[in-house]
Amino acid sequence: MDLPLRYPADWDGFAAQLPAMLAGGDAGWTHDVGAQPALFADAPEAAPGTWQPPEGWAALGRLVAMHADDDRYARLLAFARRLQREPGLWSDRLDVDRRHLQSLARQVGREIHKMHAFVRFREVADEQAAGGRRHVAWFEPLHHVLRAAAPFFVKRFAQHPWAILTPRGCLHWDGQRLTGAGPARREDAPPEDAGEALWLTYYRSIFNPARLKIDAMKKEMPVRYWAHMPETRLISELVREAPRREGRMRGV
Repeated sequence: MDLPLRYPADWDGFAAQLPAMLAGGDAGWTHDVGAQPALFADAPEAAPGTWQPPEGWAALGRLVAMHADDDRYARLLAFARRLQREPGLWSDRLDVDRRHLQSLARQVGREIHKMHAFVRFREVADEQAAGGRRHVAWFEPLHHVLRAAAPFFVKRFAQHPWAILTPRGCLHWDGQRLTGAGPARREDAPPEDAGEALWLTYYRSIFNPARLKIDAMKKEMPVRYWAHMPETRLISELVREAPRREGRMRGV
């Protein structure tokens, strides 16, 4: 069965057609992802069928649909078919297929959290934006989390026009309306600005070498995110200087 999706993480589109797919017996699953600007389009109407999903299924499926695994929808369909045949399956938390879906969901949840924490904006001139300025960020998410991450940035930066550019698609906020767009390239992001230099100076001044724990830092802020954050350019230098600075703090 070939089911078009509006965007890669289109759980609503998948869920609307799931009853018909389950009623279709052994039909396989393939999909064609539609244009990224449809990121915030209305969900399609549900297809007829007798599928009664258990409580918690939609929450799990919505996260799994954001994963970069090309087989994520096929896995969801296969597990839904098992749920139809095995009424007690949803209560089996040790089931291998369910545990795998939960693992995908946890990875997506972590990626949403990391995007909230590690996106860094740079201010650029934009005649079309309110006030003539726009804040633009570059980020490289592992999964299709743009839609899920968007409300955080709308709420936090509601008064400022901004854009988040990623290889998986873009978000644009004009102060009133949020829109999606197609993927961007790293060179589309703005260069370093004066405000960034000021932030680096501040970051250097508050760095405490006595509290440096490199392994813990890398666990909370994995190295793959460092390219998105200006302060990480200082880490190697600050780590190298940490013993000397700590000694100076202790009067050694």
